[in-house]
Amino acid sequence: MFIHNINPVIFGLGPLEIRWYGLFYVIGFLFTLWWLIKFSKLKKEQVYDLIFWLIIGMIAGARIVEVIVWEPAYYFANPIEIPMIWHGGLSFHGGLLGIIVTLLIFCKKKKLSFYNIADILVLPASLAMALGRIGNFINGELYGTVTNVPWCVVFPGAEGCRHPSQIYEAMYNIVNFFILLSITKYKDTNKKFREGFVFWSFIFFYGVFRFVTEFFRQSDVYYFGLSLGQILCSIMIIAGGIMMFRFRKKA
Repeated sequence: MFIHNINPVIFGLGPLEIRWYGLFYVIGFLFTLWWLIKFSKLKKEQVYDLIFWLIIGMIAGARIVEVIVWEPAYYFANPIEIPMIWHGGLSFHGGLLGIIVTLLIFCKKKKLSFYNIADILVLPASLAMALGRIGNFINGELYGTVTNVPWCVVFPGAEGCRHPSQIYEAMYNIVNFFILLSITKYKDTNKKFREGFVFWSFIFFYGVFRFVTEFFRQSDVYYFGLSLGQILCSIMIIAGGIMMFRFRKKA
């Protein structure tokens, strides 16, 4: 058993607070910036421009879906909390949608290949998401269901000892990174897959991993015996599986 008493604030200057959650997001984006500069064919100026718009798209999409889909009652009762993203509360599915839409617009305006960039982008994104989940753990949010496993955690404001589902999610994002890295190396060496296969592999494997860990994650929204997260991940699994099959061989 672990008693969660981690301070989510690194330090404060008056009303300004620097939190681990925000710091991890900054590190994730800087790592993504470095990865794109090193492995993509984009010019540095294009990478800087893309990262800027991806940050805007990701945060906007993640917050909008969090507010409208996941916790509308809370945020509509406390509208002042809606812009306070440093308190946590960013939906992965919304962030993913925001990133995809932003990248599609960017590639269309710059006349670039969406899949070429997306295949590269999903690798650092997986590690960045792992950092984000660690930030969730430090914030004491998105915890798991009550359990008696030896590594359970007592989170502030939560009854009982809980699965540290944030750590489970961080771990599978790291595993997903190495899966995608292996697929990328195989694709580049054997030329068996079209552009886009790595991107759709990310969609598929993330959906599978997240679907499983949802069984250990506390959720208040269920439909047909499945959590809302599992329903959204089912869509990812089906779409990812179909598109992986279509993209498995080079056209």
